[in-house]
Amino acid sequence: MSYKHKIAARAALEVQPGQVINLGIGIPTMIPDYLPQPGEVLIQAENGILGIGPRCCGGGEDRNLIDAGANYVTLAAGASCFDSAVSFAIIRSGRVDVSFLGTLQVSANGDLANWIIPGQMTPGIGGGMELAQKARRLIVTTAHTTRDGSPKILPRCTLPLTAKGCVRTIITELAVFDVTPQGLMLRELARETSLDEVREKTGVSFLYPEGEIPRF
Repeated sequence: MSYKHKIAARAALEVQPGQVINLGIGIPTMIPDYLPQPGEVLIQAENGILGIGPRCCGGGEDRNLIDAGANYVTLAAGASCFDSAVSFAIIRSGRVDVSFLGTLQVSANGDLANWIIPGQMTPGIGGGMELAQKARRLIVTTAHTTRDGSPKILPRCTLPLTAKGCVRTIITELAVFDVTPQGLMLRELARETSLDEVREKTGVSFLYPEGEIPRF
């Protein structure tokens, strides 16, 4: 299993039956493959779908059915389609239970920077700002470090922010962290990972429970 699928599989465990969830671009789009009861979860796309179904198989694409990342999708039974104004009204009114987003950087106090690297082309911030601020819970799914090995979890973000203090949980291929008033709290370690490795690859100090740390 690749590190991306590992992150997606762990992230799926945070979803409860009956919730409305929104999936950002990248790793979050893999989460439905690992939902234990996908029929009991409503997946929302900010371009105007509530009730995204199973991943679209090759040859079964419908040019009229895409998510906000321009991926072909299917519809679950009872799904609804509407314009983006209604979709963003759902988001802004706090009706999304959990939003999963990727990130470029995340700070120890939950600041999120995930939409632009200055000097590089970007299609725009999209719905990231609304989801970060208005989802009842925001979970970040990301590689623990950049390609050059630099930490993505930092004391403060150096890239332009999407939103401040919005992240509640961070899931990487190495660990699961919760952002708490006391500081960043390590909740779980990957089975093949040591606490020392996570310390080395995380740009901030963090708290962790006494005794044996749960593994995933």
